Amino acid sequence: MARKSSSTAGSPFSSVGDRLPGMSKEVEAWEAQIKAVTGRFSKEYRRDEFDLPEEVQAMPIFQDWVSGKLQQETATPFWELAKPKKNQKCLDIGCGISFLIYPWREWEALFWGIDPSLVAYEGLKSRGPQLNSKLFKSIERGAAHELPYSSDQFDLAIATGWTCYYPLNYWKVALGEIKRVLKSDGRLVFDVLNPDSERAENWAILETYLGSEVLLESVADWKAVVKDAGGKVTKTKEGSLFTGMVVSF
Repeated sequence: MARKSSSTAGSPFSSVGDRLPGMSKEVEAWEAQIKAVTGRFSKEYRRDEFDLPEEVQAMPIFQDWVSGKLQQETATPFWELAKPKKNQKCLDIGCGISFLIYPWREWEALFWGIDPSLVAYEGLKSRGPQLNSKLFKSIERGAAHELPYSSDQFDLAIATGWTCYYPLNYWKVALGEIKRVLKSDGRLVFDVLNPDSERAENWAILETYLGSEVLLESVADWKAVVKDAGGKVTKTKEGSLFTGMVVSF
């Protein structure tokens, strides 16, 4: 079931523990959660079947998931908040297979992607350059808390549809990394689950059965974490499940 987080949850790259003394157990928890979330989405990317109880399959939100309707609610269209401009350098964190879905080629911006899923990595590595070898720069395997990029490299960073799987303490680290790789005038677009939305609890239940536990944090707590990281929310967009935000540092 969904839960209010303590201060632990997931990631697979433990060298962060070397930079943050005393956090080894927390990092281990992050790694376990990233592994679980990665497995859940890799299974979906491969179109494997999920063995769910009949009572879960009877839920209306499950039917929306099967039909694909739910996908429109579980990630904010980031370009409606901050549309990439021509030749801007953009980093999609936790990109999944999104480069095969959203209209990134129309913007003539340069795109990098990073995701822990081997399925997503291999799929985009082979197909991304075929879609546009000039605009698609690279895909890496990794996670938000340890980005393999130079400082001050990107104009825009994107993290949508997955922030709710990790606790606020994880995001205190991840936002520091995102701030590092953004240019001084760069922006981050990300979204957070609104626990007060009508479908939040049922969606969280569904996600738990799909293999990835959701954490229910208040939007106010998310904004506080952004502020503590030196960020300022400059624009928001309310969706049926998620609240999208534009952050400047």
